Parts: sequence; structure tokens; C-alpha cells
Amino acid sequence: MTTDLREFPQARTLSVLSLVQVVGGIGNGAGLAVGALLVKDISGSSGWAGTATVMLTLGAAAATIPLSRLAVRAGRRPALATGWLLGASGAAVTVMAADRASLWLVLLGLLFFGASTAATLQSRFAAVDRAAPSTVGRSLSIVVWSTTVGAVAGPNLTGPGAAVAARVGVPDLAGPMLFSVAAFGLAGMLTLLTLRPDPLVRRTAADRGPRVRALDHLHGPALTAVGAIAASHAVMVGVMSLTPVHLADHGASLQLIGLTISLHIAGMFALSPVFGWLSDRLGPVPMIVAGQIVLVLAVAVAGTAGDSHLWVTIGLVLLGLGWSASVIAGAALLTLVVDAEARPAVQGFADLAMNLAGAGGGLLAGLVMAWSGFGALNAAAAALTLPVAGLVLAGRRAAAELAAADRVA
Repeated sequence: MTTDLREFPQARTLSVLSLVQVVGGIGNGAGLAVGALLVKDISGSSGWAGTATVMLTLGAAAATIPLSRLAVRAGRRPALATGWLLGASGAAVTVMAADRASLWLVLLGLLFFGASTAATLQSRFAAVDRAAPSTVGRSLSIVVWSTTVGAVAGPNLTGPGAAVAARVGVPDLAGPMLFSVAAFGLAGMLTLLTLRPDPLVRRTAADRGPRVRALDHLHGPALTAVGAIAASHAVMVGVMSLTPVHLADHGASLQLIGLTISLHIAGMFALSPVFGWLSDRLGPVPMIVAGQIVLVLAVAVAGTAGDSHLWVTIGLVLLGLGWSASVIAGAALLTLVVDAEARPAVQGFADLAMNLAGAGGGLLAGLVMAWSGFGALNAAAAALTLPVAGLVLAGRRAAAELAAADRVA
């Protein structure tokens, strides 16, 4: 089945996805700022704090493949809406669990909360379902950038969230989760009502053929793309998830912690159109390399900051920038090198790998932090850039060998 890209209202699709990302980003940002603190408060241990991010990323991972399969069967619109509404239910469970001081119920709520992240990630691929090849990076980055407004505002709702929590009689740290419930619910409804026509070209059961196996397509540039996305996310999640705990241990207020996370999220999203444009112009692989360099610089700054709130914040901003360049370029590369029919399955696998890597990074971050401190955590994160460098070098070597063979022939 072929589709004339000129007949599809791509601008409308990008506008709808961008609006939904703004709204959903408020919910994600609000929950992200207090998740680790809420777990630490209920458990009484910093060692447990990292499990908040683990549950969020495991929830996103668990939702990724079912949502991608739902998209293939029914379209992006119901798949994305389902992710947002599952996130809303998870935020509601987390509020209830905080009120009961139940650690296991908080973790369960955060698990379902993570489905909102799966919806966020799959929105960027929905943006390129009908995009022309020359605009893949820019289309991706527009939707990623739209998350900035909500995601930056969300962590700064800790103060208002505490005021709302006092009015409804729940713990202060659960207050921002009430904003998450409302934001995710609204994002789901907006998706259902306005993402028309659906950007994903669906085929009938007779046209689909055998189920696509994502692993059959993970070689060469596609493997480099998935490796860059997963490793970069692990670096970002590992360091970011324990930064609120590190700052709190050094006397930072909730407002300062919220500001730091807001600036980090601004780094993740604010310059994404620039990275998308550079990916289209220079190529995705050079941008992946640039992103890895920025990630190494970020962990070097944050890891040596000591008790300086300013330098930790600078490191977190750089961490967001490195993540943005790497993930946007990786997603663009994946979209360009995988055939359209296999793309949803491979994109779903990429998001699964990304979230599992983030879950592993968050889990190990808590252990490393408890064992040897924030500096050691950043050093361990830096080591995760090495496999990406290896994949890029292997890809260049293979390309050079192929070019040499062609010359000989």
C-alpha cells in the first residue's frame, strides 16, 4: 500500500501531537520531581529512592510493545490515548498509596504511571509516520520540543502541589501527582478527539503478511541507532534519578530541587529542533557522536561538583542536551534505515530497549549512590558511552570496507 505524502495533513498532525505533549509533559514533570522523594519518605532509605525511576521505566517498557501492536492493529490514536489514560490511573494510585504510606502500592502506581512515558516516546514516531525523508529529524524534534513547556513547568508544581495536597488531606509530596492525574487524563482525551486522520497507514489482516520480528532488522545502522538510544537513556536516567536525593542530602529545598530538574528537562527538550535540523543536514551518526561527547562532559561536571548546587545544575543541563542530541539522532537514523512495513515493530523494540536500559540505570544508580556516592555514580554513567562509540566505529569500518570492495569490483 502506498501513500501520497502530499495528501496527508502533516502540519495538523504535528500540531495535535505537540499540544498533547505540552499537556502530558506537565504530568510527567510533576511526577518526576517527587517520585524518588516520595519513595524515600515512605521507605525511610535513600537506597530505595532509585526504585521510583526503576518502576517508572519498567512501566514504560511493559507498555511499549502492547501499545505498538495496538497501533499496528487500530492506529496511533487509540494506542497513544491508552498510554496516557494508563498513566492517569497510575498517578491516582500513587496519591492513594502516599496517603496510606504504602510502599508497595506507591511502586505499583509508579509502574502504571510509566505508561505515559511510553505514550510520549511513541508520539515522536507518530510524527514521522507520514514525514518526507528529508524532514524526519525536524518532524521528530518538533514533537520532542513541545514537551518542554509542560515538562519544565511540571517540576515547579511542587509548591502549588503541596498547597493542593493540604486542601484534600494527602501528604505534601503526593500533591504534584494530582496534577499528573488531570494532565494525563486531558492528554488522552485530546488524542482521542483530535488526532484525525490517524498518521499510521494500517493494512488489513490479509495485507499484513507474517508478523515482523524486530530482531531480524537490528543490524548495521539500525543496531547503532538502538544502542545509542538505549545507552544515552541509561546515562541520563541513572544520574538524573538520584540528583534530587543528592541535592536534598546537601540541604537543597524542594523549590531548588524542582528548579534543577526543570532546567535539566529544558536541556532535554528546548534545543531539540536544532538537533533535528542538524541531524537532517549533517546526518544522524555525527549527531550521535556529538551527543555522546556532551554526555561525558555532563557527568564530569556533575560528578565533580561536590556540594555545589550550581555546578550540579550545570551538569544536569548538559546531561539533558547530550540526551536530546543522541536520542533524536538515533530515532531519525532508525526511521531512515528501516523499511516502512517493519518500522512500528522496530520502533517499539527501540523504546523497549530504551526503557529497560533506563530501569537498569535507575536501579544501579541507587546501589552505587548508597555504596560510593554521587561522584562514583557519574563515573559509572560515563562508561556507558563506550559501547556506542564501538558501534559507530564498527559501522564506519564496515562502510569503508564495502566502499573498497565496490572500487575493486
